[in-house]
Amino acid sequence: QAGARSAAADDVLRRSQPLSSGAAGIYRSLADANTAASSGFLAGGQENAGSRDRYEKDIRTAAAGLVTAAANAEPGSASEATISRLNRLLPEYKGLIERARTYNRQGYPVGGAYLRYANEKMQKDMLPAAEALYTTENRRLDADYGDARPYPWAAITLGVLALAALGLAQHRMYRRTNRVLNHGLVAASAATAAALLWLVVGHALARSGLDGSYDHGIRSLNVLHDARIASLKARGNENLSLVSRGAETVTVDGTAYDAYYYDFDKDMTVLGTRLSQAAGLADDRGGTTPVKAAEGNMAVWKQRHASARTEDENGNYQQALDEVIGPEGATGECFDGVDRNLALAIDHEQDEFRQAARDGRDAMTGLPVGVAVLAVLGAAGAVAGIGRRLSEYR
Repeated sequence: QAGARSAAADDVLRRSQPLSSGAAGIYRSLADANTAASSGFLAGGQENAGSRDRYEKDIRTAAAGLVTAAANAEPGSASEATISRLNRLLPEYKGLIERARTYNRQGYPVGGAYLRYANEKMQKDMLPAAEALYTTENRRLDADYGDARPYPWAAITLGVLALAALGLAQHRMYRRTNRVLNHGLVAASAATAAALLWLVVGHALARSGLDGSYDHGIRSLNVLHDARIASLKARGNENLSLVSRGAETVTVDGTAYDAYYYDFDKDMTVLGTRLSQAAGLADDRGGTTPVKAAEGNMAVWKQRHASARTEDENGNYQQALDEVIGPEGATGECFDGVDRNLALAIDHEQDEFRQAARDGRDAMTGLPVGVAVLAVLGAAGAVAGIGRRLSEYR
């Protein structure tokens, strides 16, 4: 039992959590690539190198993440099928983006249609698949936590019974021989007590560390990843609302809305909720400061977006465009601030997780071997003690 729990604790630190974080990274890279592509499209023929480089970097990061995920997926599993699907969809998406860029540079309106088609493929096919992969890896992480955290009650019970049996044997020997101590049985009792104490204390410390890594690491990381994804989706919808120019609508309770503005509002609601949760989970300044800064960025973003939307709805497209992707005072600055601060918060919580999980794992270092050695010594002491008693009858 001790060996299995020690291995599970090591899996939490070295395997399942990195894979869960990697799956979140795949989702984030795909969403950010979609956002960068729409930002570059809005710039038209003046697409800057930074936007293009960001898109290319995101695509490379997503592809590398899929390679890592594929190497760790079990053959025939749902994860393997999801990864294969994403590997098939990624080149298709890139092809649509390149067509959109080509037509956009030439001034053909069909470029916008290609971009919307690429966005639809991303939103309806690729991101749900990436989310499914993230969910699967989180289940694996939860399973490893479930294997690592319970106390080894069977081993503890066996140790208590062994200690009680040794005590009873010494008591009976004392009553029959008036000898207070049998050196062999005393040694066996000491070894058994030491093994039992090590087992209980080691697992208590390990459980404390693992609980801390979950409460102060994993929970915060999950919320922060959700917040970052919501901000990326909001930025993408904000850009696409200007690309489509009202071509995509959605009807809610009999009222027609611009589809991308409607989704933007939903994404910003999720972002605000997740940032509030992240602030509540943060337990030190290193975690609180970037989250509060992101909340400030979000508040300004909402104000600037409202102004840009008003300009767009009043037919002032260029003014709206300047307020979204302009060099100064645009919503893009706010989005970058949110993304940058969330990245800082995620890095901090990742460090918190690693430290707590490492403490939990290290508490069980040597425990399986040590307990086994003490058990052997205890058995040897018991045999020696009983053997000495039997020799007196020869």
